[in-house]
Order: sequence, then C-alpha cells, then structure tokens
Amino acid sequence: MSIRVVVVDDQALVRRGFVMILRVHDDIEVMAEAGTGLEAVEAARKHRPDVILMDIRMPGMDGIEATSRILREADWDVRVLILTTFDPDEYVYKALRAGASAFVLKDIPPEELATAVRTVAEGGALLAPSITRRLIDQFAERRVVNTAVAGRLERLTERELEIVVAAARGASNSEIAAQLFIGPATVKSHVSSILTKLGLRDRIQIVIFAYESGLVEAGDHDVGH
Repeated sequence: MSIRVVVVDDQALVRRGFVMILRVHDDIEVMAEAGTGLEAVEAARKHRPDVILMDIRMPGMDGIEATSRILREADWDVRVLILTTFDPDEYVYKALRAGASAFVLKDIPPEELATAVRTVAEGGALLAPSITRRLIDQFAERRVVNTAVAGRLERLTERELEIVVAAARGASNSEIAAQLFIGPATVKSHVSSILTKLGLRDRIQIVIFAYESGLVEAGDHDVGH
C-alpha cells in the first residue's frame, strides 16, 4: 500500500517542489497540498493522510498549532514531519511537544525526503543533528523535572528503562541491541511496550519523556544522532 501524504507550505514554489520530488516514488501518493495551517487541518480531515509534511511559519495558524489540532482531532494514525528553513530554539521544543514525529531542515538532499517520509510512516522518528542539539539545550536550560511525568517511570521494567535512556542519548535500535547484548527485534518489541505503557506516540516522545522525567539529564551525555 502507498503512503498517503499531504504537503503543507505557504510558498507555492517550494510546496510544488516537494510534491514533484515525492511523486516520482511509486510507494508515495500525494493526496493534497495546503498553503496555510487552516488548509492543512481541512486537508487532513478530508484525505486522512498517513504523513503530513508541515511548514512552521505560515500566515494565520502556524504549523505548530496546525500539528497540535490535527493530532488532537485525528481518529486515524497520522504522523507529522516538520520541514523548515528555520531552526531557532523556540520552535524545536514546541513542535515536538505538539506531537511532530520528525523535524528536518529544508536543505536536506532531495533523495532524503522520501526516506524521511517512509521512516515517519513506519513509526520511526528523526531529527537533524542541529535540531537534536537544540532540543537537548532546551532541557539543559529548563532544569526542572516534571513530577507527574517522573511518576510514570514506575510503569517500566528495568530493561525498558535502560532502553529509554539509550534512546534519549541518540542510539538506534541496532546500537541499543549491541549495547545491551540483545537482538534488534527484542529492542523493537521493548520500544513498542514502552510506547504503550507510557501512552506515547513515537520515539521522539520517548526522548522528551526521558528528559522531562529526570531519567536522563541534559549535558551528561552527548547525542550522536
């Protein structure tokens, strides 16, 4: 089955470029385009896409608010991939807290766009290295543990806690498997269990949870991915 996509950007030329790049791939179907946050919400309701490519800065409703509204209202499995030329600190944390599954800059090579869409559609999550650093800096500046979030740590087994820590430090499933001397399939199973127990959407939210709960402290370990 093809991946159903909606492309959202207020610049028509940029938006059309994304559409042309994606339409050459047989496994990706662009259902609609939108130029504003409100149009994005309406397109999501109408086409029920698997993935939405979302710009941040748009007139009226911005991409962060549109992402939050779409994910709050959706009764189907939809994921948001944020695409932007901007990477200032204030957008990173807000976009991911709104529920975005990925945050990459628009200067990525064209061939990587389809890969990003597939990764997000399959339940994965990705961040540009510069975005990851800014996300960690956000937590370093906040230095406040959310006690309500911390209380949810009790739901996890010791092994699951180890995997959350590794994921927050930027390790992939294969890297976690090597670190813990278990199989990649076992890691994937644990990640699914963690998402279910904590009521989280994807791997990005696991990272946010790890820092907000105090399980991992920003600055102690560098994130390599």
